[in-house]
Amino acid sequence: MVNSFFAFTFEMNTTSNIMKNIFNPIYRQDYLEGYSNGLNPYSKAKSKTANTAFNEGFASGRLDYESLNGNISDGIPKKIINEKILEEFLMAGLLGINIDTEGYTHFQISVLVKWYQSGIEKYDPKQNTYLLNLLEDNGIELNHS
Repeated sequence: MVNSFFAFTFEMNTTSNIMKNIFNPIYRQDYLEGYSNGLNPYSKAKSKTANTAFNEGFASGRLDYESLNGNISDGIPKKIINEKILEEFLMAGLLGINIDTEGYTHFQISVLVKWYQSGIEKYDPKQNTYLLNLLEDNGIELNHS
């Protein structure tokens, strides 16, 4: 119990420090560079660097990457999921459009299905018809089933 208290206190202090530092433009720039590198599965952490901002950003980016694509130690998938892909699956669910999961890993499919399902839960046939008509009027045609 004592160990978990100290771990919780350390985590809260670390999060608090990151939030305070993020307003520092130099820290923010290094953090965002680290975050960007962390999102790239082919990028390695600069373990010998003492740049706290970069290291914290890298750790955060890598955590976000792995939450969508699985652990890098399990291999890098052929298709990488990012925010744009998630939004496309959400929209497909909203519009009632079939999805193609070819080329994604089982882990990734479980993530994509949650986003698609979220779109299905928000599906409104009246809005769907209106939106499809609007898109068609603007020369955008969607194939749906």
